[in-house]
Amino acid sequence: MSLRAGIVGLPNVGKSTLFNAVSNSAKAQASNYRFCTIDPNVGLVDVPDERMDKLAELVKPNRVVPTQIEIVDIAGLVKGASRGEGLGNKFLGNIREVDAIIHVVRCFEDENVLREEGAISPISDKEIIDTELQLKDLESVDKKLQKIQKMARVGGDAKAKAELEVLERCKSWLEQGKSIRGLGLTKEELPAIADLFLLTQKPVLYVANVDEASMHTGNKYSETLKAAADQEGAKLIVLNNSIEAQIAEMEDPNDKALFFEEYSMTQPGLNTLIKAAYELLNLATYFTAGVQEVRAWTIEKGWKAPQAASVIHTDFEKGFIKAEVIAYSDYVKYGSEAACKEAGRLRIEGKEYVVADGDVMHFRFNV
Repeated sequence: MSLRAGIVGLPNVGKSTLFNAVSNSAKAQASNYRFCTIDPNVGLVDVPDERMDKLAELVKPNRVVPTQIEIVDIAGLVKGASRGEGLGNKFLGNIREVDAIIHVVRCFEDENVLREEGAISPISDKEIIDTELQLKDLESVDKKLQKIQKMARVGGDAKAKAELEVLERCKSWLEQGKSIRGLGLTKEELPAIADLFLLTQKPVLYVANVDEASMHTGNKYSETLKAAADQEGAKLIVLNNSIEAQIAEMEDPNDKALFFEEYSMTQPGLNTLIKAAYELLNLATYFTAGVQEVRAWTIEKGWKAPQAASVIHTDFEKGFIKAEVIAYSDYVKYGSEAACKEAGRLRIEGKEYVVADGDVMHFRFNV
């Protein structure tokens, strides 16, 4: 599955520095001037998973293959982006192509890092981005609303009338300065706006980029941002992006261990960020485990066994017969597939089985 999370924020808040830290397949240019990033940088990011590491320890395979998500470093937005300011239309278009948003907000003071928005104010910074995305969505909703109004008037089309009601609610909501993800549209209502790929409909994760002294505790800036995130039901991660970038550059495990000790860390803060982004996309993981490889596979939560099989190969879904399933906890408890089978912990599941996060699976199929 190719799922993407886009890093957004005002210029010079640490977006490209964060991208460099998380990406293991591409490096973004990070510089202290506006619009350093023009074309979006894209990197594949391994999703850390202690369960995969434990399975590898038990199975001792020839290789271990983690699951991945795409992270996109999108250029800094500015006030007026919805009207084209600062190449805004291009950058807003880049956001439209991602599945979730990682919103980086400056929560540190440093006179050497340029800032044109005045005093440090995470809430003001957040609102600038929110407003630009809402204005762009309002433009998209208005355009479709005009078309649907004509259809509803002329033909009395029931579908058009239903869509009209949803669009009018969306317009009213956006005009109040609110994001579509908070409107609570039902599954039946969502198709009315599906073709618009609305920016404020995307789930969001906030990253408070703090100074070194605040990386474990947060500070007054990150606290105000957290309160705002809590109000809209969003998650917030506190990071020092520069420290995370330094860790990502280290190849020697001993150097990394010393660095962790110096900064009282047990693992990179990015592990928490990547896992949170993965969860934000409503994803789950199942595993295949054998001598050749232990591998993590990405699915959407709620998928049934044939759908889950399709991420390995489409033929697996077409010719699906049964799935052999071992719960991760059972695999760890008994130590091997053979032991699980002997203990009666290997289950045979059919087409209606909803795959649980962490399941260890083998598929029987016939094409």
